[in-house]
Amino acid sequence: MARLLQLDASAAVEGSTSRSLTAAFAAAFAAVPGNAVVRRDLHAEPVPHLPHPQLHWAAPLRSGSAPAAAGEALQEALIAELLAADVLVVGYPLYNYSLPSSLKAWIDHVHVPGRTAPSAGSPLAGRPAVLVATRGGDYGPGAPNEGRDLATPVLELVLGEEMGMDVSVVACQWTLAGNGPDREERVRRGGLERAAALAAVRELGSRLR
Repeated sequence: MARLLQLDASAAVEGSTSRSLTAAFAAAFAAVPGNAVVRRDLHAEPVPHLPHPQLHWAAPLRSGSAPAAAGEALQEALIAELLAADVLVVGYPLYNYSLPSSLKAWIDHVHVPGRTAPSAGSPLAGRPAVLVATRGGDYGPGAPNEGRDLATPVLELVLGEEMGMDVSVVACQWTLAGNGPDREERVRRGGLERAAALAAVRELGSRLR
């Protein structure tokens, strides 16, 4: 049996493209006999900001005052949940070109040098992580917003390079196609983007273990 951890960070509970794509991934994954899905909604049940600086480190590497037991217990629960997963899927929109703060708080709890990093000794090394990034407009080559997705590189760095996970990215652009000029063309392109992203997450969800 394989286990999926599905994370959603969009503040939009209804009509969210990232949520619909992670749901499609999870449905394809769950359709394989024996597979199980664990879902954490980081917006509905937000993880607090890291409450103590020593939680950034594994216990043997800490110095100074000790973190409170409650903060340490939450961190342990989040790390255990991640370690129990064979596959991770993370859905997030761009907020001000960057990560939703709820997702950043989760990252701060689970990226722990001496425990889940560096990649050479990470217990997560080689496990698949699928990033489902949704972008309101065009961030592709030559577009005014090219290179302004500041969220995905952070996740690729932390989950991939630091924690050793095998990262794939599924990006869906033009999710706010109904706003602004040239609406008809934007909506057309947005529809194509969503169809391609949906096909990609379904294929990955049915294949990854």
